[in-house]
Amino acid sequence: MRSSLYLALALALGGSIVAAAPDAAAQTRSEMRRTAEGSMVLTGQVNIGTEGQVEGFVLDQREKVPAELASFVDRSVQTWRFEPIVRDGKPVRARTQVSIRLVANIGPDGKDMVTLDAATFGGYDATSTDQVTSIKMAPPRFPSVALNMGGSGDVMLIVKVGRDGKVMDVIAEQVNLRVLGDARRMERLREAFAKQSVDAAHRWSFRAPSTGDEKDKPFWSVRVPVSFDFGEVTRGYGQWNVYIPGPRAHAPWREVGPGEQDVAGLLAVGGVYMTDVSNGPRLLTPLGG
Repeated sequence: MRSSLYLALALALGGSIVAAAPDAAAQTRSEMRRTAEGSMVLTGQVNIGTEGQVEGFVLDQREKVPAELASFVDRSVQTWRFEPIVRDGKPVRARTQVSIRLVANIGPDGKDMVTLDAATFGGYDATSTDQVTSIKMAPPRFPSVALNMGGSGDVMLIVKVGRDGKVMDVIAEQVNLRVLGDARRMERLREAFAKQSVDAAHRWSFRAPSTGDEKDKPFWSVRVPVSFDFGEVTRGYGQWNVYIPGPRAHAPWREVGPGEQDVAGLLAVGGVYMTDVSNGPRLLTPLGG
């Protein structure tokens, strides 16, 4: 498909160069195609048959999604197969909400390379007693170094929550930036956003699960997305969110499964998402068909 992403990259990042020496800024601009990527989060409803097959799919706000992307999602979802939903010992038809993330990179030929990168079923329910929910989560302050540089970005935290609801540990799993600059300045921004987020998270408190399969665990791991921006970020439905992805870290207290999805960008700011718990049906087939 034509590279609509490249235009989005140019518009979103072209005027957001972190102060740097001219040669460093020029180098950054020349490498934009290779380093930047875009994500698009779409939602819909999937009808699941008694054998776990997809019997129907409705994409929300289809009119706002480019036709070729909507068709790509349709084709991918139709190949999915779920573990059958069983009630009272019998398989039944079911409907589930789905959030889908598309990721686009620009290939050597200048065209978008789009993949269906992640999907989640269900969402954050602040009233649930089966999951970790928030009690107090004061947002972090905008770091002064980022204010001075004009930097903005998103941080994905993984928080270790104890049985008393207090934070036992926390790491910044990934920091994605919406500005360009030389490697040293971008690393300073990532460190500043990560430190401010982690420091704030240590003061948060949560409500531990009191019902369900998770209630007796010694601790729980949750993901919490944090956003730092100046109010200029628009993430309209059916539009690319453009960023420079940062390296991914892993929490030392939890094991990462071989098929674990990278769900950064799928989770809404303000929510608390348990890392090892699925709220919906279990998908048995690859996301991309």
